[in-house]
Order: sequence, then C-alpha cells, then structure tokens
Amino acid sequence: MAELEVGNTLPPFHLPRDGGGFLDSASLAGKPFVLYVYPKDNTEGCTLEAVDFSSLNKDFAKLGVAIVGLSPDNARSHDRFKAKHGLKLDLVSDENREVLESLGLWVEKSLYGRKYMGVERATVLVGADGRIARVWRKVRVRGHAAEVLEAAKAL
Repeated sequence: MAELEVGNTLPPFHLPRDGGGFLDSASLAGKPFVLYVYPKDNTEGCTLEAVDFSSLNKDFAKLGVAIVGLSPDNARSHDRFKAKHGLKLDLVSDENREVLESLGLWVEKSLYGRKYMGVERATVLVGADGRIARVWRKVRVRGHAAEVLEAAKAL
C-alpha cells in the first residue's frame, strides 16, 4: 500500500475513463494534477464536489493543473454523471478498487452501527515532478475545490 504523504509518489495507474479509452499516470507525467477520490456518482456530496471542481476547471487549467476524479463507478456511470451535470473534468473508474486499496482509501466505515467497506473521500495534489505536494483526507466538500486551487497556485 502506498502512503499518501507529501513527497511520496502515487502508484502507477491505468484506468477506464469517461468517454471511452483509458487514462493512465504516464499520460499525466511532467504535469501537475489533482486526483480527487469520491464514493459515488450522483449522490449529493459527490455531485457538489464534482460541480465545484468543474466550475474551477478554467482556473486550474490556467495553472496547467489537470483535474481527475476517481470512484469505483463504471465508465458508463461517469458518462451519465458528466452529461447530467455538465462536468468539465476527467473521471476514471476503479471498479476493482485496486487504486483505492493501494492508496488506503478503501476503508471500513460505520453507519447507524452497521459496518461496511467504502471509499474515504480524499484529494491529492501532485506536482509536475510526480511527487505528492498536498493531501486532504476525510474531505468536507463545501469550499474544498477552492482550497485545492489555492494550494495549486503555490506549486
């Protein structure tokens, strides 16, 4: 399991993406990017987070920073999610949870005393050198995308 700590590198990934095809870490090499991890398409918090990142996409692009959302939903679900909310960012599918598990973001959760496995909402800002510049764990959605944008300005 990779440690999500500043200075470390993300494990390589090659995942199905919205719109068909794949997105891999090699295609992002040499450029800073945001990898935000969320539990499920079309849920309240996940939709708010995606819309917030999408609305700031031009500001991130001016900095040369790509935005990639990752969830265990399949690529077809991502296509519907993007179309429904007019999202302007890349979404990748980790249906087998390999990346989620390697990042330590497939975790035990509890709701009303019931324990289950699920995605821990997190964001990773990766510098052009491929190293983690900043990590946010157990993200609170409101205002988060703007906070990530401010951190990206410091790269």
